[in-house]
Amino acid sequence: MATIETELTDQAERATPGVGVMLMPQMPHLEFSIACRGLVSALRDGKPNAVVQVAVLDVREQSLLAFSCTEIVQGTRDPLFLTGVTFPPDCPVFEEMVVKLSVYDVKDKSSETSTFLGCTTFSLADLLKSKDQQLSLSLRSSDDLATVGTVVVSRLKMGEIEDGEADHITADVKGQKCTLVCESLDGTTNDKDNGPLMNAVFKNSVYKVYRFQTVDSKWMLVREQMAECTLSFSIPKQLISLYIEEDSSRIQELRDLGELSPHWDNLRREVITRYDQVIRNYRETLSKMEKLTGPLFKPSCSKAQKSLEFIPINLHTQRMRVTCPRQTDAFYDVITVGAPAAHFHGFKSGGLQRLLSRYENEKKSCSTAYQCIYYGPEQTAKAREVLSSVAQLQPLITSLSDRLLQAAQQHSAEGLRDGLKALADKTEQFVHALKDELVKGALLALHTARPGYVSRSQTQTHSPSHLVQPGLDAVVCNNVDRAPTPTKDERSPSGNHKDPIPHHKEYDEEEWDRVWANVAKSLNSVIAMVDKLQEQDNNKQDSVPEQALADVITSHNPAGDWREQLSPLLASLRESVVEVAGRAQRSMTFVLLQEAVCSIPQGLSLQQRRDVVFSQALAALACGFVMRLYAGLEDKGFLRQLHLVGVVAQFESLLSTYSEEIGMLEDMETGISDLSRVTFRITEAKSDEPGDLQPIVSGRRDHYTVEVPLPRQAFEALPEEIQEGKPLQVYPVLFNVGINEQQTIAERFGDISLQERINQRNFDVLDGYYKSLSDKVPSECLPCFQMQTDIKELLETLGQNVVTKKRKNVEILWLAGTICRRLNGIRFTSCKSAKDRTSMSVTLEQCALLRDEHQLNKDYFIRALDCMRSSRLTQGDGAQWDDPEAGSVANHKPASRHFYPIALLLVSSHLLVVWLILSLVFLLAKYQ
Repeated sequence: MATIETELTDQAERATPGVGVMLMPQMPHLEFSIACRGLVSALRDGKPNAVVQVAVLDVREQSLLAFSCTEIVQGTRDPLFLTGVTFPPDCPVFEEMVVKLSVYDVKDKSSETSTFLGCTTFSLADLLKSKDQQLSLSLRSSDDLATVGTVVVSRLKMGEIEDGEADHITADVKGQKCTLVCESLDGTTNDKDNGPLMNAVFKNSVYKVYRFQTVDSKWMLVREQMAECTLSFSIPKQLISLYIEEDSSRIQELRDLGELSPHWDNLRREVITRYDQVIRNYRETLSKMEKLTGPLFKPSCSKAQKSLEFIPINLHTQRMRVTCPRQTDAFYDVITVGAPAAHFHGFKSGGLQRLLSRYENEKKSCSTAYQCIYYGPEQTAKAREVLSSVAQLQPLITSLSDRLLQAAQQHSAEGLRDGLKALADKTEQFVHALKDELVKGALLALHTARPGYVSRSQTQTHSPSHLVQPGLDAVVCNNVDRAPTPTKDERSPSGNHKDPIPHHKEYDEEEWDRVWANVAKSLNSVIAMVDKLQEQDNNKQDSVPEQALADVITSHNPAGDWREQLSPLLASLRESVVEVAGRAQRSMTFVLLQEAVCSIPQGLSLQQRRDVVFSQALAALACGFVMRLYAGLEDKGFLRQLHLVGVVAQFESLLSTYSEEIGMLEDMETGISDLSRVTFRITEAKSDEPGDLQPIVSGRRDHYTVEVPLPRQAFEALPEEIQEGKPLQVYPVLFNVGINEQQTIAERFGDISLQERINQRNFDVLDGYYKSLSDKVPSECLPCFQMQTDIKELLETLGQNVVTKKRKNVEILWLAGTICRRLNGIRFTSCKSAKDRTSMSVTLEQCALLRDEHQLNKDYFIRALDCMRSSRLTQGDGAQWDDPEAGSVANHKPASRHFYPIALLLVSSHLLVVWLILSLVFLLAKYQ
């Protein structure tokens, strides 16, 4: 028998794609609603609290599958259910498929008790072939002897949002008109046109559809889409591999330091042992992650599982798409994710922000104990930056030198000019990166750590003050190997005794300046030679008659002369670069060795915690960037903004500043701040296969680049600057306002300075981004909104709210989110697990957008809010959307609320006191 998909495909092909089709597939069209008429119940004057459970009977498999469930409609015999039915992508839709509807009267939600009223069945073929595609079915009692009401099943079509066509989808419930909501059939055969991008990153999409009334009595169609993201796992896996590679490289760099005094050699061995242990742990975690199968997200129940600690919690994409009569489609995206935090490591001692501050103080005292120089965070960050620059620029200079020789071989004047320009730019970057006092001072420190140096210096002075480096805090560098100073009798009687160890020679502080200057001199020699060759070539061409020019060039064979003259100069440049790079690399490695030595007690464990938090944050950021990019591929204004300034990523946090959530917020603050070290680059994908469209991460801890491949057709439509690989900047900002009962306690009896500091600091970043955007991008590139408030005015209001002392000032979050959308930014919403608080925030924002931007009728605001939240909160029986962690088939039972009896508190007098205090606090908050 033919499938229903044929008809769906025909309708999909006739549909007009709207904004953002690169991510969202063609909208499905098999949607039907459920309503009841004349329900009979012996209780409450015959007005039941009705709920419908939906099951699907597959006649081929002869199996009955619990499919979905409506919400509970209270106190009416004629309920119009807001929740409808959908079929998941992996469920084939055949005409002979039978749907069973069972109606219950819910007596008590908390105790999950209900009474069966009746049931009925129908086939999908009956629905599609019926008049107006609507069925009226009789509900039969359990003994099949009586009719207990009627069920009306109506199929909804895309074209039914015009004037006068909404009457049949409304019903009067308690004097109010209800709005139909039904889930959509996901996955038509037409998805292949837009499938490669969507299927590569976003999976297992679920849709809901609502129809709400506007202020002018028109109907708007609102669709919600929620999807999982493959980047939840792929980004952390890549990062762990990069962590292993970087730490392995660090071990090799430590070994390449050469011979050190016994004291420093022992410390080096200890640091290498610690790095080896970290690498083993990371490899073990990566091996376990490679074996994982199942959902593409980490549920909150696994947040403290060690093997999943790098994975973000409940990372999902949310999109609301709005279609109104005579208006262009609009969509609003938000990424929901649990707060990036190291749950496995715990929060007993606080989060990263507090631990790092304490660690820096302890590191100063450890530097004295281990007899090494204390380097502050700025110096160690600079050391890592120098190492990264050397690793990147040295091979690049070598390749550009070869490119210049090749141009000389081909006698290409244009090739010489372009090659020389690129070589000069990269060499100047190389010189600038190493022109730092830290490198010069570290070379001296490394020299003092060589074998025999201390014994020699002790014969000259008893004070180590000559080892103090200018500009460093708390310098202590003794480098003692515990060997006694040789006595006069033990020394060689010869006055001109030559030390057999070359490291004994006095350190020449000007030697580094000379070596470093050789690079600039060699580059100047290359530039002068290229200019000379080009000038000679121009003079020869002017003096030779035009008709004999070809013969002269052939007989003279200048190509060989050009290469021969340039080759020794370029070889000298390469040698100078190699020598400078080697010295700089060893000196900066010694700086990091001293940092590692001072931080052996806890430094590496802190680095692991920071790696975990950053991995979660980057996975969320990459997901949001890809989603925003896909949606804006046809928006020239957004693409221009993207390569000229970059995009803002606004993280909304709902964590409280109380108990463990303080540590989570401190972790999240550091993780979001570390995202400023990330840039994105758009590349052309090798093919349209999903594997070739996965983002790729590269780099080191001081800087990462995420490459986002696009199919050829989409890539070629991008601005030239983006096609050339220009790094795209992201400006992460975090705003936090605690909203739960724990925040009430924190504001009355605790400390909220952490929240105030975070909001103030990130407001400054957001304000700076807007000023930069205003200078470089015209206002026409920004999206248009019905709300005409100027962005500058919104920023001023946000700034005032940030400094205002007000409890649970959620206006901060609303203003920050509004500004983010007005700036073409990426929106994130987080709480502890990205469930209850997050869903409440997202639904409130969606309804506010419908009200402010699409003229939602004020009488429908609360109904729309309840309608959207009923799908997310565990109210009544739920389908897949209700709880993503429940899988595709949920148990469909109302969530049990766990009330702890007072009898349990009586076990401990301390608990009773705590309970009494908290009860008093809540009562005061309630009746304030």
